[in-house]
Amino acid sequence: MTQSENRKFLIEYLLKECGARVKIPSEEGGQRKLLRSLMNVRPPKDISDKFLAVQDDYLQGELSQKAVTDVKDLVPVQQDLYLWQGDITALKCGAIVNAANSRLLGCFCPCHGCIDNAIHTFAGVQLRQECYKIMQRQGYEEPVGRAKITRAYNLPCSYVIHTVGPAISGRLTQKDKKDLAACYTSCLDVAIKNGLGSIAFCCISTGEFRFPPQTAAEIAVSTVKEYKGRTGSNIKIIFNVFKDSDYEIYARLLCADKDN
Repeated sequence: MTQSENRKFLIEYLLKECGARVKIPSEEGGQRKLLRSLMNVRPPKDISDKFLAVQDDYLQGELSQKAVTDVKDLVPVQQDLYLWQGDITALKCGAIVNAANSRLLGCFCPCHGCIDNAIHTFAGVQLRQECYKIMQRQGYEEPVGRAKITRAYNLPCSYVIHTVGPAISGRLTQKDKKDLAACYTSCLDVAIKNGLGSIAFCCISTGEFRFPPQTAAEIAVSTVKEYKGRTGSNIKIIFNVFKDSDYEIYARLLCADKDN
C-alpha cells in the first residue's frame, strides 16, 4: 500500500477500535494530525498483527523522508562528547533518552509538543505496550532519577532509555539538582550495562518540568564528564538540543570547559 493508503487504514482501524465517529480529513496534514492524536490517546492494550504490520510500514516510510543523522558522521566537541541540534527521533545511535513521566507510558495529550509524545508517536504503539509491561512488573510509578530501557521499534536508534526528571515548582533546591544528576548517571549505567556505544541526551526536565535550562546544562555536562572520568568509559555522548538558546548554552559550556 502507499503511504496514503496505509495512513487511512490506520485511522479507520483506530476510530473503529475506540468507537469514535470522526470525519477523516481529505487533506494529508489533517490526516497526519488525526492519526497522531489517535495513537497518542490509545491505551496500552493488545492490537492486531495486521495493524502493526501496516503501522510499521507507514512509520518506516515516514522515517525514509527524514534526514536521519548517524552519530558516526558527527564531529566531537571534546573527546567522546558531541553537541547536536535536531530532531532526536531522526538520530541513529545506540540509545536516545526520553524525558518521561512517572507512569512511563508516554504523553496522552494529542499532538503535544513534548519529546515524550514525539518518541512514542514515531516509535509506534508497541513502545507504550512494552513500557506498560515494565510498569506492571514493577508495581509502582517510576521514581525520579531512575532509568528503564526499551526497544526503539520504528526509530533509527537501537534503544530508548526512559528517565523521570525532577519537576520544579517554586525555588530550585539542592535535591532537584541531585535528582537531575541522578538521571544522567542512571541512563549511563543502563547504557553501559547493555553494551551501548553511544547515547543521546535530551535536555531533561527543562520543558514541561520547568528546570532552568542553564543550570540543567551545567549539571548535564559536569555529571557526564565526572562519570566518564570515574568509570573510564569510552561511550560516546551526544547532547541533543532543539532550541537555539539551548545550543548556545551547551556550546559555551563545552567550549569553555575545553579551554580549561
